[in-house]
Amino acid sequence: MNKYESIYVIKPTVEEEAIKALVERFSTLIQQEGGQVDNVDEWGKRRLAYPIADFKEGYYVLMNFTAEPTVPQELERNYKITDDIIRFLTIRVDE
Repeated sequence: MNKYESIYVIKPTVEEEAIKALVERFSTLIQQEGGQVDNVDEWGKRRLAYPIADFKEGYYVLMNFTAEPTVPQELERNYKITDDIIRFLTIRVDE
């Protein structure tokens, strides 16, 4: 099992309840795939360094988790098919 760090940016137009649902959805996905979510840190709305899809700000969420190497691939696949995610990045953290 490896440690990973994933950050994703949600569109700023998404309702607060929908944001909570997305965060819960991705955490649940990791657990269903046999991983363990260590920490979910919601940074909130922040200004983007440059406009992405005509948005100048986004809602940032940082998630630390431990999982098998196949889990980040499934997580990123779900990021890609979710319309409310405008950017994401998942990296393996060395101990």
